[in-house]
Order: sequence, then structure tokens, then C-alpha cells
Amino acid sequence: MLKGKTIAFLGGGNMSDALIAGLLQAGAAKAEQLIATDVLSARRNYLKRRYHIKTTSKNQEAARLANILVLSVEPQVLDEVLEEVRSVVSPDCLVLSVAAGYPIARVASRLKTVTRIIRAMPNTPSTVREAVTALAFNQGLSDEDQHTARAVFESVGKVVVIEERLMDAVTGLSGSGPAYVYVMIEALADGGVKMGLPRHVAELLAAQTVLGAARMLIESGEPPGRLKDRVASPGGTTIAGLYQLEKGRLRAALMAAVEAAAKRSAELGKEQSSV
Repeated sequence: MLKGKTIAFLGGGNMSDALIAGLLQAGAAKAEQLIATDVLSARRNYLKRRYHIKTTSKNQEAARLANILVLSVEPQVLDEVLEEVRSVVSPDCLVLSVAAGYPIARVASRLKTVTRIIRAMPNTPSTVREAVTALAFNQGLSDEDQHTARAVFESVGKVVVIEERLMDAVTGLSGSGPAYVYVMIEALADGGVKMGLPRHVAELLAAQTVLGAARMLIESGEPPGRLKDRVASPGGTTIAGLYQLEKGRLRAALMAAVEAAAKRSAELGKEQSSV
């Protein structure tokens, strides 16, 4: 599906790094198909040295070659980058944007002749190929284009397809979610330390517990409540712990965190559109 296609990354930051690594490790693309830009020579040299791909400081050079163009620069500079490359991007190019809070319509308004546009929201576990990416498709996109986008982002994890209007909710849940999980892991480990475990042992136990529970949930396909009930035997240790979580309003706090992050994502999108 990606065979013979040049994939250009505008911006050589962490997300491009993760996608390049994922594409190469999954065998979805070869190094000679990839090109990345960055304003920093150190970053370009790093990408070239690590992945043996072509790099350049010139966005137009990369965009001109692209069959698939990945927009991976900060949202606040994307307007400028799109203005820079609009004259060289082929109308047949498939554009994948990972810029947070930057809608498809805004990309289309800058590129004018390009209509094959997909908005993506991957999260930071892309770097270990355990991401989840939400994709929103422009109207009229072909099945082939949709499958191509899936192939790119499935190289770093799982993919879901949503309506673009739900992207802020995705940001609040899976975009910001890793930070919530890190706090929970840290708190679980602190609890273990409080009860006498060495710090490194407590952190490993907490992290592996979260990893194992998540994998069990995904692979079993069962609702989380049902899996929880299997652990919580009547009058046992787990139900005693769950009672304390309910007293501390853990569920409400997590729900509120997702809501707050989603609302802030919407605010940032409005702020960017007013610039």
C-alpha cells in the first residue's frame, strides 16, 4: 500500500521520529521512501544517522517530492509552513496532519488544490509502538486513502476512526491520558513504598500491573467492570481497596480530568484560529 510512495515529514520532532521508526520496523516503508525536514541541523543529522533517510532544511524540497505529506510541526507555525509549500504540493498528494487543534478545513484553505486530507491524533506511546491514533477523514476520501492512513499509523499502534468534531474529546482522553496513567503508577508505587517495598520494586510492580491489566482488557474484549469484579472477591483485599478509591472519588476525578483537557483543547483551537 505504501510501496513506491514518497512520505515526507514536515518537522522532525518526536512524533515524526516515532512514525519513521514504526514504518521502518514494521516493514511498511523503506528508508529511501522517507524524507524529513527540520530547522535544526542537529535534528536532521540525528534522523539521517539513525534511520538512513534523506533530510533537508527546506520544506518545499520535501513537499515537492511527497506522495504522502505528514504535517508534524507545531500548530502555531503550521499556517506559515502551509503557505510556504502550497505552490509545490501536488493536488494528488495525501496530507496527514498531526497538528493538535488544527482542523481539516483550515489545512484545505491553505493548500487550495489539495482535497485528500486526514487529521490524526496519535499519543506519546508512539515511541514504543503502543500508541492509539484517532483519524478523521475529509469528505469524499477514497477507501485506498483511508487504508493508506491506517497503514501509516498502525505502524506505531492501534487506530480508531471518529468524526472530526470529537477530536477535542480524543485529546482529553488518549492525548492527555498517558500523563494521568503516569500519576496513577506513581501513586501506586508510593503506596507500595509506604508499605515497605523498595522504590524500584514498587515502580516495576505498578507499571507492569497497569500494562498487564490494559492488555488483558484489550485481548479479552470484556468490559472493564466485569474484569474488575473477577479480582474483587467478596470481603477480600481488593474490594477494601476499591472502597477507598470510591471514597476518594477517583472515578469522578478522572472523568473531570478528561473533560477539562478536552475543553482546553477546544479553547486552544479557537485561539489558533483567531491568529
